[in-house]
Amino acid sequence: MTTATRGRTRLANDAWEATLAAHGALMRRFTAEDMWGEVSMREYDVLYTLSKCDAPQRLSELGRHVMLSQPALSRLVDRLVERGLVGRCADPSDARAAHLSLTAAGRDLQRSVGRAHGASVREAMTAALSDEDLALLESLSRRIADTQEPS
Repeated sequence: MTTATRGRTRLANDAWEATLAAHGALMRRFTAEDMWGEVSMREYDVLYTLSKCDAPQRLSELGRHVMLSQPALSRLVDRLVERGLVGRCADPSDARAAHLSLTAAGRDLQRSVGRAHGASVREAMTAALSDEDLALLESLSRRIADTQEPS
């Protein structure tokens, strides 16, 4: 069936389903790998997100980048604070809020797991896609994400 005969709605839904199938296959692969050790994939996601931030983050800002509900993210962050991987300090502009950042131990763990995970991502993605394919996939994915962000 050609693009013209599928129609835009069908084409969009087929593309979405293919994207979900690829995501699911990659996540199953990454979950099964033994690199996680001291940290779950969800915990690593929080550590990784914080590692990319130039300044401490509020929980609400962290929640924009992590696919967890606010209550689940709050509990996960509490566990990371208890383990000494994330630090929490009062927000000077709002006493009800806190800022979150990686501790030295959290940064070390993120880097250690991140090196192994990065190599695994490279292996999975380059096994299926050329450099040109990867650049196109990145560009298209960013374009979709950018059009969905609230203004």
